[in-house]
Amino acid sequence: MNTPLNNVPMAIRSVDLSSTLHAIDDLSKYPACRVYVFLGTRLLGMVDIENARQSISPARLRDAIADQLGWKLSSLLMGDHPYQPELSLIEKNVLARDTAELSRLPASVSVSIALATFDRPEQLRECLAALCKQESPRRIEIVVIDNHPSSGLTPPVVADFPGVVLVSEARQGLAYARNAGFVHSSGDIVIATDDDVIMPPDWVEQLVAPFERSDVGIVTGNVLPRELETEFQYLFEAYGGLGRGFEEFEVGPPWLRASRRRAAPTWKLGATANAAFRASVFRDPKIGLMDEALGPGMPSGVGEDTYLFYKIIKAGYSLVYKPDAYVWHTHRRDRKALRSQIYNYSKGHVAYHLTTLLRNGDKRAVFRLLVELPRTYVKRIIQRLRGHSVYPVSLILLEIRGNLAGPFTLWRSRRRVRREGRSEFPLATDARASRVE
Repeated sequence: MNTPLNNVPMAIRSVDLSSTLHAIDDLSKYPACRVYVFLGTRLLGMVDIENARQSISPARLRDAIADQLGWKLSSLLMGDHPYQPELSLIEKNVLARDTAELSRLPASVSVSIALATFDRPEQLRECLAALCKQESPRRIEIVVIDNHPSSGLTPPVVADFPGVVLVSEARQGLAYARNAGFVHSSGDIVIATDDDVIMPPDWVEQLVAPFERSDVGIVTGNVLPRELETEFQYLFEAYGGLGRGFEEFEVGPPWLRASRRRAAPTWKLGATANAAFRASVFRDPKIGLMDEALGPGMPSGVGEDTYLFYKIIKAGYSLVYKPDAYVWHTHRRDRKALRSQIYNYSKGHVAYHLTTLLRNGDKRAVFRLLVELPRTYVKRIIQRLRGHSVYPVSLILLEIRGNLAGPFTLWRSRRRVRREGRSEFPLATDARASRVE
């Protein structure tokens, strides 16, 4: 459903088909509602309902789910009527299978969570509270990286959570902060996340489950909007958001090199607001840490996570996307913040491709930048003019402006990294043996 902007604010709700469906109330300020549909711990998808500020009855909810997700439920549950509110035997088998899949990774495999923050104490507090409620049999280390230690805003929050490790990284830039977290983490698996997300109690176990396979180097998870209270939060979702859909997928080296002309769309694989890495990849000389000339906080804007995905897959590892390993993200609420974010994304997309060209000799970047991007923008402008999209032409033009600034901002970023230095692991030999090799 292509929801018009006059249906904003849009309520965010969730329902679980493994229990009885009830009416969704308290919608008097919302002309529309986005409902995320679960079956136990499995995230099936979402349905958008125009409710005209009225409650949504169980019958209408079932009809909307049947209309928008019926094919998926029928395939999953193999029943003639998959919308029964009571747990069927098939549903029990599905949930039991999910639980079995999550239990394969030995409990001896430890996890570190590297949480980068920059002067957002209240959001950090919420995120840490959610992280401390994780249900897991394994040792979980939480490392908070303060990327603006001179403000003094972060240490008092961390002090309220005993056992959380605080690391200071005064060089501003998200890649600097993430790398500091990777360097100071002791877990066999390192999870990267941000301070503006919260997560359910089973998040860690959902996200790390695929590391039972030795070829998996990265697992990314879904990123759902925590709220859609403003048109700018909704427009960010229309732009593409941070989630990558409700179907699990996997890519590896053959996918990366499948086309000789088109660059592999690594930007569609997820984001480090919700991503886990085999810790050993950061010491692999073919991979290393994040490229600190890329990413938020640098002139280049973004691209640090996409380039890390590129390097890890190129080195021979697989990436698994797990939609059930989801977090709730608070999108920017106002026009200025959204425009800044999209402008940075657009600069960073070009900076990323130039990096693959100059560092890795990947000439497919040229076709992406000179052919695919212009063609994509023309197509999107036509869609908007025909009324097939709510995404404004003004934001598309902002993206083009960001693309044009990309080469210069990458040059500025590389100069800054040369001045401030690159992050490295300590010279002492790391005797820690990864138990997930």
